[in-house]
Amino acid sequence: MSSDSFDGEYTGRIIRKFGFVKIRGSSSRGAVRALLGMRRDLDQGHTVAFTIDGPKGPKYVAKPGPVLLSKATGAPMVAFHIALDNPWTLKTWDGCMIPKPFSRGLMRVSRQLFVPREADERQMEAFHAQLQSSLDRVREFAEKNVAAGNSV
Repeated sequence: MSSDSFDGEYTGRIIRKFGFVKIRGSSSRGAVRALLGMRRDLDQGHTVAFTIDGPKGPKYVAKPGPVLLSKATGAPMVAFHIALDNPWTLKTWDGCMIPKPFSRGLMRVSRQLFVPREADERQMEAFHAQLQSSLDRVREFAEKNVAAGNSV
């Protein structure tokens, strides 16, 4: 899922180059349409992804969309973070990074989280907190270890 903003269009072009499909929408505009599109893609056996902190942030704070989609479809959630050791950092709210030539990158992926279809509101909040905790752990690990080249 990617927003209709200039940044969203730019990243959409990049992800299409890697064979992915952009689904337009964000937590602030077109969320229902985008979630339905993502559900359709999951039902067809595709993998979907969110920019987890949404189009306006705050940076590294997970929005509830992945939890809602996981509950509706039974598909597992994972959080991941890609750290770069030598990026250009744009002056955007999220500090978007572009790797410089020969930069080192490290991607860390969390374990899968499954949200049961019968989860109530309190349980949904707990799964959202688990997703946030997973994001924090993978981000901290990747940022700490990217320069050293560690991949444990």
